[in-house]
Amino acid sequence: MINKRLLVGNADDARNPPPQVTAVLMVAEEQNVTVPSRVVYAKIPFKEFGAPTVAALHEAVEWVAAHVAEHRLMVCCRVGMGRSVSVVIAYLCCIEGMSYPDAVKLVLTRRPGGMPLPRLQETIEDVRLRRKTQENPSLA
Repeated sequence: MINKRLLVGNADDARNPPPQVTAVLMVAEEQNVTVPSRVVYAKIPFKEFGAPTVAALHEAVEWVAAHVAEHRLMVCCRVGMGRSVSVVIAYLCCIEGMSYPDAVKLVLTRRPGGMPLPRLQETIEDVRLRRKTQENPSLA
């Protein structure tokens, strides 16, 4: 549990989320899971151990932002240590306004052993820029 509305999990957690979880985002490219019918579900594929693309990270951040207010949401990947952790860090930076070091510290304190994807900080900055130009096209 990262905060009261946001959790990180693995593929097994996605298949059988705790009762309080009502939305699941799967970010593992190689995982295809079926979630209970009570759960809102999306899959945004990220390659394991690879640097995230700006497009995929932006889409994941926006999906979490669109659902986290109404749901207790779990972001999942194969083992719940790399891609899922990275999406949550990006959400905290891009939506909650946390600094990258503070977001990493929070997530890794709550999810010991987590390992952000390569080039995550740079990709988050690109996502922030994309969000800013979408909100104000004159900045493009």
